[in-house]
Amino acid sequence: TWDDSDWGSWENPDGKEDGEEEEQQSAPWLQDCVLSLSPCSDLLVIAREHKATFLSAKWRTEESGQEEMTLTVTWSGTLSADEGECICSVICIPLSSQKRSSTGRPDWTCVVVGFSSGYVRFYTESGVLLLAQLLHEDPVLQLKCRTYEIPRHPGVTEQHEELSILYPAALVTIDGFSLFQSLRACRNQVARAAAAGSDVIQPPPLAYKKWGLQDMDKITDHSSIGITTLSVFDQMKNASMLGGFHASVKGSPPAMSQYITVGGGPYTGFYYAIEGSSQPLLSHVALAVASKLTSALFSAASGWLGWKSKNEEESVQKQKPKVEPATGLPVRFGLPDSRRHGESICLSPCNTMAGVTDDFGRVTLLDVARGIAIRMWKGYRDAQLGWVQVSEARGERDLATSPSMPRRHAQFLVIYAPRRGILEVWGTQHGPRVGAFTVGKHCRLLYAGHRLMGVNSVTSQGWQIHTQQVCLFDPVNGALRAVTIPFHLALSDKKSERAKDMHLLRRLTTLLRSREVEPALLESEAQSVLLDIKHPAIKKQALESLLSNKNAPVSCLTNVTRALLASLKEQGNTLTVDESLLQFCSSQLKLLQLYTDVQLLHTPDISPTELLLSIQPSFSGIEEDLARVGPVLQRYTEMNSRPCVSFAQDSSGPLPVRTFLSQLEWVNGELRVIKQPDTDWTQLGSFLFWGCLSGQSPLQRVCETLQESGISPQQLLSLLLSGWLNKEKDVLKYPDAVSHLGTLLSTLSSMKGAVDESWDGQSVSPWWQQVRTACVQSESSAAALLAALVAHRVAKNSITRLAESKFQEEWECVSMELEQWVVCIKQLEDVLALQTLLCLPSPQGSTGGAVTRCSVKTLLESGRGGVADYVSKLIFRQGMSPDVLRDILQRRGENEPLCVCSLLECVCQRFPNSLSPDVLFAHCSWENVVQWNKDPEVGQYLEWSVEFLKMISNPHIQFGVSAMMWQTFIVKRFSAAAFLMEKVCISDVGMGDAAMRSFLGSSVQLLQALMEADSAVEEVSAPDVCVEEVWGGAEGPVSIVELALDQRSVHYPLVQHHCVLASLLHAAMTFSLRLKPLSLFDSKGKNAFFRDLSSIQLLPSGDMDHSLVAVRQEFLMNVLTGWVKVLAESEENGVKHSSTEDMWPSVCMELSSILQVNTDILRRHLVCELYNQGLDLRAEEVMMEVQDKDVLGSQLLVLTGQRLAFSLLHSQSQTKPNMELLARLPPTLCTWLKAMDPSELRCPSVPLSQSSRLINKVIEMLPENHGQYSLALHLLEAVDSLHEEP
Repeated sequence: TWDDSDWGSWENPDGKEDGEEEEQQSAPWLQDCVLSLSPCSDLLVIAREHKATFLSAKWRTEESGQEEMTLTVTWSGTLSADEGECICSVICIPLSSQKRSSTGRPDWTCVVVGFSSGYVRFYTESGVLLLAQLLHEDPVLQLKCRTYEIPRHPGVTEQHEELSILYPAALVTIDGFSLFQSLRACRNQVARAAAAGSDVIQPPPLAYKKWGLQDMDKITDHSSIGITTLSVFDQMKNASMLGGFHASVKGSPPAMSQYITVGGGPYTGFYYAIEGSSQPLLSHVALAVASKLTSALFSAASGWLGWKSKNEEESVQKQKPKVEPATGLPVRFGLPDSRRHGESICLSPCNTMAGVTDDFGRVTLLDVARGIAIRMWKGYRDAQLGWVQVSEARGERDLATSPSMPRRHAQFLVIYAPRRGILEVWGTQHGPRVGAFTVGKHCRLLYAGHRLMGVNSVTSQGWQIHTQQVCLFDPVNGALRAVTIPFHLALSDKKSERAKDMHLLRRLTTLLRSREVEPALLESEAQSVLLDIKHPAIKKQALESLLSNKNAPVSCLTNVTRALLASLKEQGNTLTVDESLLQFCSSQLKLLQLYTDVQLLHTPDISPTELLLSIQPSFSGIEEDLARVGPVLQRYTEMNSRPCVSFAQDSSGPLPVRTFLSQLEWVNGELRVIKQPDTDWTQLGSFLFWGCLSGQSPLQRVCETLQESGISPQQLLSLLLSGWLNKEKDVLKYPDAVSHLGTLLSTLSSMKGAVDESWDGQSVSPWWQQVRTACVQSESSAAALLAALVAHRVAKNSITRLAESKFQEEWECVSMELEQWVVCIKQLEDVLALQTLLCLPSPQGSTGGAVTRCSVKTLLESGRGGVADYVSKLIFRQGMSPDVLRDILQRRGENEPLCVCSLLECVCQRFPNSLSPDVLFAHCSWENVVQWNKDPEVGQYLEWSVEFLKMISNPHIQFGVSAMMWQTFIVKRFSAAAFLMEKVCISDVGMGDAAMRSFLGSSVQLLQALMEADSAVEEVSAPDVCVEEVWGGAEGPVSIVELALDQRSVHYPLVQHHCVLASLLHAAMTFSLRLKPLSLFDSKGKNAFFRDLSSIQLLPSGDMDHSLVAVRQEFLMNVLTGWVKVLAESEENGVKHSSTEDMWPSVCMELSSILQVNTDILRRHLVCELYNQGLDLRAEEVMMEVQDKDVLGSQLLVLTGQRLAFSLLHSQSQTKPNMELLARLPPTLCTWLKAMDPSELRCPSVPLSQSSRLINKVIEMLPENHGQYSLALHLLEAVDSLHEEP
């Protein structure tokens, strides 16, 4: 036998309440009390005679700081209302919450009390009476409740909730839904009355049935089974037994409510009430706050409203309400035993079994459906019963094979024998006793037998309904304990071997989870448990748990596994042993031994001579290779030596033994590394080989140990390379690591099975191809290059030795293998140079990010433009402007950081074709426009993109890139800008004003570049896209340059048409002009916009409509006026003009020729505007290009008159000489001057010398026969006279 005293957890959620006197008193007082515990264990009611105490669960913090749940008194007092009545039965019913946020906890708990007078009263947890009901005038024997159970199988009849009340000869069942609604209404009414004395609201009536139980001498207890439906066979059997041979059978079996009673004559009675045989009665519910209901079925139990006199209350209470007669219900059958009298019955949670106690000290197990006794226990006088239903845990069955199978449940019967002071747990129906506990002799077993009321199939969705608990209340120490039973106890046989094994496994698991365990204790306990477990599957599971534990030392694991293996072999001599378990133990022991051996070899206790012997290199020529790649390696090391964030789990600690065991396995006598997609072999490779690589371990002995272990050379090579390539920073710190790697590679390649014996050096060896593949795929560029250089030398030496052994002469060996190595090393050198450049840190505040890593494999898979793509992204991250990049490529980057220049030059020299200037400029242009598309507010990205585009010398590439940029990124936003400016709204384009100006200016530049490239395409042949020889195998996405060369030609006039619109939009945005851009074009022009540039569109031709030309002319004149204003402001502020700002007059003149506007009119307007602004010198420059001098002279004459009128008539300081001069002027001139309006001048106060020069220019332009010539002469005289005044 085994000690099963610790399988159940004695939960102690509820301790004794503070300050109660029960502890000092003797225990038997409890036997005279009526006890009831809520199924949620949060309310305990203790009642005796007419007094009761309610105890509720509350948290309490002990002195030690631990929190525990205690039951404390929340209400105590007298419950009886009539004289002489006492409490007979109590039940606590938790009511579910109706809120949607509820998760299955009760809203409140109703305490139902049955009295000897026949009254049943309902109270809240605080002792407030809700309602009282008199349904029968006999003492209440028993109160029981049935609540909703989630059906375990489809087809199980869903039971209705009900409260059943047993009287000596009658049974009343109250419908659960009706009771739930009434109790809620009464509780709400009580709350209102207590708060404000509000009006009485009549609650819904209670629906109940009342049965008179016949044919039984005495009834002491009952159970309401619920609605059952007989099978057809049982229906025919019953009909034959009751009606004889000729009995008729109805078509469908009727639904019946089943009740079981216990008592005497017969000992057990089975009653069946056919549904519909009795109509439910309706009681008129009277609230405790109701006043004058003389016919009330409920007593008015309190005087909250205060207006009732004491006499009235007494008279109301003394009036007995009308009691409905019972419907007779004969017993169908029973278990007759004249001498035996039943005392109690306890129904199982699944409603299939019931336990019955009797006065002979027997416990009988009934089959409820068949009505027979199926088991009997003796020696349990005054026994108390309870049931525990346990669900199977999901992990204990293979749900993958049958996911739709319902979870299994087990039923256990709990029997408390107070005479013996023992609590027993039995498996049903015919299971063994699975637990026995010695407890006190004065305890009470508390089992509710129901759950929450008010739950149904809809509201219970997603709820964790509280399980029914069996609790034992000990009055001596005030403890309330719950019984918890593991499911596997239901599966065990009489010997309980499986149960014991599961228990031992759980004990081992608990031990492994505890952190602070002495290794010696862990070893002894684990060994004891593993040797005690009988079932092979559980034994293997326990061993796997031990081996996967992170805290167990390797010595402990080895000793335990060795002991288990010895035990299995010893058993094999006499018994049949599970072969798979034996093999598993043997293989794990070998792995543990290997781990121990390797760990010992890596300890720094080895003699120095042994170390020196182990590092003699077996190859030559590596010094030359290292000298060649030394400068690049040095730069790469410097770039990667910057501080970076590291994580604790990245630290190079010893490999945990559980990781070692999880990555190796024995298959058919061979040790293999487990290959999984997400497995990282770095740790394992470092564990096996890093001691050798760093020169701390005897290399030869390590290789011998690994070879003897049975791991194939190919897998050892994979582990070595994995450890080497993933510890790049450590590799670069150890100068001798390269020679150690060479020795290791030589040793591994000389192992049996490494290099195929038939290999002749002329074909590609799979062994060396494995090394090349690992190097090519690695992103650790320096480590990969070093590994390739070393492997190349080792391979070359072996090929040389092979050739010498064959030809006996010194031949210069040329083989396919060595050619592969040359290509591989050249690729790795290129990638190292590129990776060094990519490691450049981003300038502070720029759009940075993690360092981009690349490998030979990724470069080959990124297509012919992969290198340029990497470099262009780096240039963007560095914030390098187009001019700076051009200077670097032309070897003129003196002002740039030396590091950037030298690294970029080095990469460009290694990739002369992939990084030719045109290709690099094309990629930089594309990268900038891509980044601008992500953030259009940064207009500089698009400006730089267009500048890079203009730097492309080959028109074919320039044309293609610009066409792709327009189609992919620009045209959509450009059309949106045009349409929205047409609606005088630009906010929806997703850009601010400054970004919009930059965008439109870049669009103009882009379209102009596109037109220039299109014009030059015919003169130059298309270039060939070529890459370096070693990168000829690159496959992947088509490069930007290849896409550019595939672009279709464009329709030049359509591009020009769009360029005109872009210029107009740019001008309108620059000078904040109101413009509806599309209104400047006719219908043909409008329809041609935003079409594919390669399509042939019908464009405007011939003379334009005069009104349209007038609108265009006005807009261009406004542009010139705006430019003059900006020019004047900048000159006033002393700001130097940029060449881009001075372009506007020429832009307007170009546009005028395309838009059919008279250019001379624009020039005359510009001259007048410049004079108007006081910019006379600039005006004289433009004046030389004006053709119609007569009209210009007339316009300037008016302007001169305005200046003179301001000086003579409107000036603030009018002097006496000025007035005299005005008097001397000819009357016609004087009148003309007074008609002038100097307010039209933006700069009226101009020096008289400038006005004198201007009037001379006017006289030169006007012919002598001109109508205003004489006026001009008078003006000249007046200006000169004014100029001569002091």
